[in-house]
Amino acid sequence: MKDRKRDGAFRDLRVTAKVVESRIITSFHLEPVEPEGWKPFAAGQFLVLRVPPKGARRAMPRSYSVSSSPSDIGRYRITVKRETSPGPGIPEGAGSCWLHDEIGVGDVISAAGPRGEFVLDTRSRKPAVLLSGGVGLTPMVAMLHALSDPAETRPVHFIHACDSGDVHALREEVLRLARRRPGIAVHFCYRFPNERDLRERPHHSEGVVTRELLDRLLPDPDCDHYLCGPPPFMKAVYGLLRGRGVPKEQIAYEFFGPATVLEADVQAADAPPSAPNSGADGTTQAEPQAAAPAGPPPSGRDWLTLPASPASGHRVEFRKSGKAASWDDSADSLLAFAEAQGLMPDFSCRSGVCGTCRTALVAGEVTYTSDPLDPPGDGEVLICCAKPKGDIVLDL
Repeated sequence: MKDRKRDGAFRDLRVTAKVVESRIITSFHLEPVEPEGWKPFAAGQFLVLRVPPKGARRAMPRSYSVSSSPSDIGRYRITVKRETSPGPGIPEGAGSCWLHDEIGVGDVISAAGPRGEFVLDTRSRKPAVLLSGGVGLTPMVAMLHALSDPAETRPVHFIHACDSGDVHALREEVLRLARRRPGIAVHFCYRFPNERDLRERPHHSEGVVTRELLDRLLPDPDCDHYLCGPPPFMKAVYGLLRGRGVPKEQIAYEFFGPATVLEADVQAADAPPSAPNSGADGTTQAEPQAAAPAGPPPSGRDWLTLPASPASGHRVEFRKSGKAASWDDSADSLLAFAEAQGLMPDFSCRSGVCGTCRTALVAGEVTYTSDPLDPPGDGEVLICCAKPKGDIVLDL
């Protein structure tokens, strides 16, 4: 029964085009084999691909943001960076290398979704700021497609940072979308512009995104900010935004990791000075980063924090850790709630895709905010997408 349910979440998509976008990034255009296989998506959502096992016992789920327009009915596009091994003993990206090296036009792949809560808020009238680093531009391009509709009136700022023109994907598409209507500003920042970049100037600034750059491009911080990119970029830019007075509730993000990784430096800057912890070898050590609610990225994809709300009264006990607390309805999942109690459970996707957070449910019942692709067995729960229905005991 479990396998049938899991298989039912997936359907076959055929690759209709494979387009090289930069030296390391390629787009894959996908259409359903069966007409009913296409499902509408919101700008910012992702597909989950089933990657054939290579030395593994079972297929591996991998998530990729849809980079095409939500109005392109009947097809999807994912834009994927080939993740090579960063060093000896570290494996290359299984999913991205499979797509780049083995998948071609006409091939059929298995996918589920679209999924994810990191989506464009179409109800807001505030200016939208789309901030991306590297291949993190993929959900932003989908959002820009939606925001460039001539019927839209919101001001839009599209700010993208990458190393150079060699790795800059979808540049011309972004510029074309910006020309569709007034009110869309584009800025490209190259960290290491090459000789051709310096000669032809496809970028607008050099180095990294700084406070001065944001102050110049975004004089009014009262905007809806959307943020996606590699962890160092995310952490730096999030700190800059908070330093400019942007409320956490106006920063949405897609990020694989706990929200406190982004918030820690902001809190440290606001706190009175204190002596650092020193290790036995004389090095300075950071305080352990306990995670806080991080809602959707595949993933950590969601608003960085949720407004406070009263506890429901449900008792959540973490048996191995010897901790217990009253459930807080502002937590978006049991994973986020556990992190708020100082625990650090294993996780990867935060969206019921990978199964990494599978935990024994000793007592009680849960409800799922999104259906797991691979439902856990009896007596187990995926804490990344579950909330308690009453008092529960987890084997954490």
